[in-house]
Amino acid sequence: MQKCTVLILVFILFSTISPLKAQEMTPEQVVQKQLETYNQRDINGFMSLIAENVTFYNHSDGNITMSGASACKEFYSNLFEASPNLHSTVLQRIVFGNKIIDYERITGRNGNKGIVELILIYEVEKEKIIKVTVLRKDI
Repeated sequence: MQKCTVLILVFILFSTISPLKAQEMTPEQVVQKQLETYNQRDINGFMSLIAENVTFYNHSDGNITMSGASACKEFYSNLFEASPNLHSTVLQRIVFGNKIIDYERITGRNGNKGIVELILIYEVEKEKIIKVTVLRKDI
């Protein structure tokens, strides 16, 4: 009888506990995961963080340089394939609400030995990158 009572109490306890919700990633965590998948050249992981309606902008003239997830996937698939030594290092990061501003140094892009420095301003909504504004500096 005592075993039955214990089982009933355990059942009641677990049935009244609400299921734990998966904790959402912060905008900074989304951008960090995007950086990690970029450095791994993992196109599927990379695209899992990109919104269907993502838009990339050139900061200097405000022009759209890429629009939509399919264009983004094509661009980065080609880049990853052509860049076996691709690596980006964040030199500085600022978190400002849902905007993440990274100062990055990229090496191995398209097989080149040169260094590319970028400021990337990411805007994140619902765990997806929806907007990227790029400021570019070649060294």
